[in-house]
Amino acid sequence: MAGRTCLVTGATSGIGREVARGLAAQGATVVLAVRSAERGAAARADVVASTGNEDVHLLLVDLERQASVRAAAKEYMARFPRLDVLVLNAGMHTARRVLTEDGVESTFAVNHLSHYLLTRLLLERLTASAPARVVVVASDAHRYGRVRFDDLDGARWWSGLLAYAQSKLANVLFARELARRLDGTLVTANAMHPGMVRTGWARGAQSGVFRLGVWLATPVMVDAAAGADTAVWLASSPDVAGATGGYYHKRRPHRPSRAARDDDAARRLWEVSAAMCGLAP
Repeated sequence: MAGRTCLVTGATSGIGREVARGLAAQGATVVLAVRSAERGAAARADVVASTGNEDVHLLLVDLERQASVRAAAKEYMARFPRLDVLVLNAGMHTARRVLTEDGVESTFAVNHLSHYLLTRLLLERLTASAPARVVVVASDAHRYGRVRFDDLDGARWWSGLLAYAQSKLANVLFARELARRLDGTLVTANAMHPGMVRTGWARGAQSGVFRLGVWLATPVMVDAAAGADTAVWLASSPDVAGATGGYYHKRRPHRPSRAARDDDAARRLWEVSAAMCGLAP
């Protein structure tokens, strides 16, 4: 990966930090997209210390704010001449319905829409750097999701778990449609399931029932490095050069849910996302 530049969202901890570590260990220039400068600096120091690669940088972005995503994309374009790998990892779960300043339900905003916007704004740099790769960290939670096009902000009906499942389904559909639209550009797009990972992605936000479920599942959970492995592999391995539009777990292609294979829904999600971001489809 020497000579290649990789951008990883949600890189302060958990899967994101381990993806950054895995790519830095292979000699890549790694850009950590983080919300907190302090936590980002700590993550950078850890990655540099463990890999010996000092070519690790920070990019501040608040994924709940479209204005911040636009500013971060503009800054990236000014600072870095290449974008060989974009890993869309940041994610959240909340037990309370909150609307962002853009009027978007926060789970959908952070887990899907911000990544859609960031990708659109960086497409020029991705295609200019081709062959390039986009890796979307999704989840098998997508199998329980449904994209409620008539109620994306959950005004009529909302549940933290189902909002999360909807956002993860959106991740898989986005990767599928992105792959279709980038056909012939030598930019690939794939989604992956990291498994049940011991991270703090929803610490303090879950319902009591959800906390109990997480506690019961702890013995079969994997650590963040294991959860990040497939994402690092998709981002760097020659084994998947040219592979696109897939859904992977443990370095193997898996069949996503029927809803995640709905090309009409994928196209509609792309167009609705564009409208929500003020972009042309």
